[in-house]
Amino acid sequence: MTDIVLPTDQTEGTSNVVGKWFKAVGDPVSLNEPLLEITTDKVTVEIAAPVSGVLAEILKPEGEAVEPGDVVGRIGESVTLSAAKGAILTPAPVPSAPAAPQGDITGDAELSPAVRRLLREHGLDAAQVQGTGRGGRITVQDIELLLGSTSRPAVQAPPERSEGPSSRLIPHSAMRRSIADHMVKSVATAPHVTAVFEADLSAVIRHREAHQKAFTFTAYFVRASVAALQAVPEVNSRWRDQGLELYDDCNIGIGTALPRGGLIVPVLRQAQDLDLAETARRLEDLTTRARAGTLEPRDVQGGTFTISNHGVSGSLLAAPIVINQPQSAILGIGKLEQRVRVAAGGSFEARPMLYVTLTIDHRALDGFQANAFLSRWVEVVEQWS
Repeated sequence: MTDIVLPTDQTEGTSNVVGKWFKAVGDPVSLNEPLLEITTDKVTVEIAAPVSGVLAEILKPEGEAVEPGDVVGRIGESVTLSAAKGAILTPAPVPSAPAAPQGDITGDAELSPAVRRLLREHGLDAAQVQGTGRGGRITVQDIELLLGSTSRPAVQAPPERSEGPSSRLIPHSAMRRSIADHMVKSVATAPHVTAVFEADLSAVIRHREAHQKAFTFTAYFVRASVAALQAVPEVNSRWRDQGLELYDDCNIGIGTALPRGGLIVPVLRQAQDLDLAETARRLEDLTTRARAGTLEPRDVQGGTFTISNHGVSGSLLAAPIVINQPQSAILGIGKLEQRVRVAAGGSFEARPMLYVTLTIDHRALDGFQANAFLSRWVEVVEQWS
């Protein structure tokens, strides 16, 4: 027997759930063939067969929480020797899959095994699904979104409560459950405190327009965050019982909303070594792959600080923003809008302003450090040249 073991290269604090088994016990499997999906609050990862053979056991069923290093199943030899009969036994022949519905393109190499399975199970034509993956590739989440909006049955309230308001129940996805668990644990672990500053983006806007808007605002925010983290290194840390662990690298996570719902935080590694142009290029790559569902596990690992640009969806201020454990702080960027300010001479003028917040783990940081960080951050964006 060969154990099917979950990989151990995972960020601490990430929860795992078995999303879907592609094979049943007794099915033949080939080396490196996808066997199951593991869903986290960050990415969905396919686990491949470590050897060829027959799926002999499923130890972790769908929906069960698992940890790195867990054995989720076992693969046996394709033929076994019967000691009692002294004969070679072969597994029962696997029934052929039912014919695919008209229009199903499950043989298309562009579709993953999970996508082909869902198309078959729900009698869908791939042409009915709008792909959001790279090059228009259909992802599992695209099909789930379609099913959730069109075919998921409503769950009626029980008869004894028929006098109450009507309702329907939409089952939680594995990602949503993982996000919920992570958020609850973060709030229970760390006392959250938020500082609020205001920033004038006039200088950033002038610089951006001078460069034909080649850089996103988020790229500027990352550069300002690096400068502030270097000025107040305690913010780039994690709490440990024996002391405060300070990170040398500024691995900055960018909270990214997904088209199908949910949130993912791809990580821009060693941001302290990048300039504005390279920061913008890498951010575009990460966010594009995040929304296409093609991030790899390493793309969401190793973060030391997180930026939540909630202003892109219209929010002026969010406080507190739940810290991405085990980090010590998270930066919140509000909506950019014109606001009336008092000029130096006493006149009134409209300026492009936004609120910026820093929510801290009060075990690790105090208010003066949060204020020092935000002061440096605002200074960088307001004096950009």
